[in-house]
Amino acid sequence: MSNKILVVDDEENIVELVKFNLEKDGYQVTTAYDGEEALKKVEEVHPNLVVLDLMLPKLDGFDVCRQIRKDSKLSKIPIIMLSAKGEEIDKILGLELGADDYVTKPFSPRELLARVKAILRRVKKKSEKEEEIIALGDIKVDLTKYRVEVDGSEISLTPKEFDLLAVLMTHPGQVFSRSYLLDELWGYDYHGDTRTVDVHIRRLRKKISNHSDKESILTVRGVGYKFKEIKS
Repeated sequence: MSNKILVVDDEENIVELVKFNLEKDGYQVTTAYDGEEALKKVEEVHPNLVVLDLMLPKLDGFDVCRQIRKDSKLSKIPIIMLSAKGEEIDKILGLELGADDYVTKPFSPRELLARVKAILRRVKKKSEKEEEIIALGDIKVDLTKYRVEVDGSEISLTPKEFDLLAVLMTHPGQVFSRSYLLDELWGYDYHGDTRTVDVHIRRLRKKISNHSDKESILTVRGVGYKFKEIKS
């Protein structure tokens, strides 16, 4: 069965363009034209991915993203945000709220399609993994159940935060450059925008620190990040 994608935008020509190209590539596409309709469609369809415009009537993209991430049944659905705005603050806020990716209008359908494929490919790859649990210090990651516990308390992570934590914990002590993490987790050329990694690391650290006073993710100045080695 093909993946289901929800496309949300108040510009009908954008919706039709994206819908046409996604359906041509074999995806099942559902559409919505405002924030309230988007939330209703997410609950009804439970799509594999949401392409979400930022500037929407009734409820903007930020609020839609926030509500999806707060719902335990929907929180793991990947979200790609669309926006005509190019300001850095909009991009950072979108990522902070849990968007997996951010595309600025105007964009090429081919670029958007590549990003959709990259995200869905990673989700599929993760679901096919054999059962595996990584436990370091007071953090435990269940790769098949998509569950993370810190000091016995479950924490809610976005798909990208989960992937980032899993990569770092799988190789404790190994330093990963921002460029490597972009290529490995985002799966395409981000044109050097390594701040995307920094935003996700900052948000991940905050969620972990709510349940632990131990610093687990370390910054290696001028290089990237690593997960602290746990000595036995």
